[in-house]
Amino acid sequence: MTDREYPTRPICGVGVVCLKDESVLLVKRAKPPVRWEWSIPGGGQELGETTRAAALRELKEETGVDAELIGLVDVIDTVREDEKGRIQFHYTLVDFAAVWKAGEPIADDDVSDAEWAPLSEIENKGLWSETVRVIRKAVKMRDRVKNKS
Repeated sequence: MTDREYPTRPICGVGVVCLKDESVLLVKRAKPPVRWEWSIPGGGQELGETTRAAALRELKEETGVDAELIGLVDVIDTVREDEKGRIQFHYTLVDFAAVWKAGEPIADDDVSDAEWAPLSEIENKGLWSETVRVIRKAVKMRDRVKNKS
């Protein structure tokens, strides 16, 4: 059991939809609650750290990639119960859109793999439906920012 299991209050997590051309950076989680599943890079916010700083730190720690945040995509609550109906995991996830600046993905820290996935194939990666929705929303944000430039 980890300290994140059976919490007394929700845990704030951050995620980054990091976009590079027509690809998104995905990681394969190495720890519960979504072990061995593909997701966007991210992790827990630390005391005294802003959500934006946490997002960029987690991105760098998990993948070695640097990016520029372009905005908040969404805030999502995820609550998972065990077989007895007790709250096993409760996260409030703050997801940001970002554009790649430097670095190639190398799995490190809490992930077993990291790769650029073509946006045309994300529905085939077994992603949580909320993750797919957030990625699509981040692409629209990026395209609006590019069109204003």
